[in-house]
Amino acid sequence: MPGFSFATGNAKKLAALPLYALGAAASVLVPRADDQWVFGCGSGIGEGSLALFRYARQTDAGLRLTWLARDDRDLATATALGIPAVLKSSRRGLWLALRARVAVVTHGFGDVNRYGLRGAVIVQLWHGIPLKLIQLDSAATTRISVPLLSAQVRGLLRRFYRGGYRAIALMPAASELAASRLRTAFALPADRVVVTGDPRDDVLSSGDPCERAQTARAVLAAALEVELGNSRVLLYAPTWRDGEADPAVPTEAEWLRIDAWLRENQAVLIVRPHPNGVGDYAAGIAGSSRIHLLSSSRQSDLTPILSAIHLLITDYSSVAFDYSLTGGPILFIAPDEERYTGSRGLYEPYREFSGGREVRTWTGILDQLTLYDTNAQWAVSVRAHSAALEARHFAFRDGRNTERVYFELTRRLKALQ
Repeated sequence: MPGFSFATGNAKKLAALPLYALGAAASVLVPRADDQWVFGCGSGIGEGSLALFRYARQTDAGLRLTWLARDDRDLATATALGIPAVLKSSRRGLWLALRARVAVVTHGFGDVNRYGLRGAVIVQLWHGIPLKLIQLDSAATTRISVPLLSAQVRGLLRRFYRGGYRAIALMPAASELAASRLRTAFALPADRVVVTGDPRDDVLSSGDPCERAQTARAVLAAALEVELGNSRVLLYAPTWRDGEADPAVPTEAEWLRIDAWLRENQAVLIVRPHPNGVGDYAAGIAGSSRIHLLSSSRQSDLTPILSAIHLLITDYSSVAFDYSLTGGPILFIAPDEERYTGSRGLYEPYREFSGGREVRTWTGILDQLTLYDTNAQWAVSVRAHSAALEARHFAFRDGRNTERVYFELTRRLKALQ
């Protein structure tokens, strides 16, 4: 099944331009209520939006907080968590967006009802530290499938995006390095992108490390509906490739070698495709009781389970930054490094991100897994790279990111009164 691509997303945005105009007109007529806030998240009920929702509800009982859900599944999840929610695409969802003083998103304005946001205080939490070029920094953002009018349409889209980003009032960042990338990507002035830490990462820094790991393991086991026992847990989490398939899907022979290694080492491999990714992992999962698929429908937010992971395998995904907070080892597989980095572009050299130990095949990954277990010096260097990623990309590791974001938001709201 094809995944989401920039081209298809942009085509939908262009078709919806009349609705944006109608929403802007409605925003002039409908007054906003200071105590009404709406929340949304492009991946489901989770990430920084959920952390900020919970903190705001705990801190100020006078606020009316509503989650604008993507679909009925999100509505059910919200209900189970005791979160008031309505469908973002419903009339009620549009009305709440028009009335809300604050709108909190993690991906884009479409996380809530995008047509009712004119005049709201928008908090864009984003969903990870950028490694890949994003938004206005990336030519891919304005990709469109209209060859004859491509240049003109892409110019229009760029102005459209830039104009929309001006509405962002606050964008938290994990570090000054991340902030510098977000400022150029969203064309935001320095004072709107603030180094507070990312609320979604608090779950990786709060409380006792052993308790965090136990809780995360329980969440993972429940999402997979399996007994993990004492198994060592490996996670493979590839990035999104704008509608193209994951080129690192193991071959039939590689699946057999992976299964043999997992059995020999009392380990399991969790395959977590990107929510918008494309890849067929069925052969490996069907052929091994130690390989499991963790789809976004089972666990929309990956961060709460990272403390249960003993080793991460990824390519260009920003999950490596988040996982570095656990101190765990990271291995990198990048069969399309030249093509991908050349077409998409990165904020830093790939070898700096990977530590220069990336491989192109699962045979290479299995060799590195064996090396990690048998060569103490090499294992230390792998963990040292994780520590270096953490030190460079995170200003805070105290579990209080959400608190800082809430304080900064309420400070700015008071200044507007």
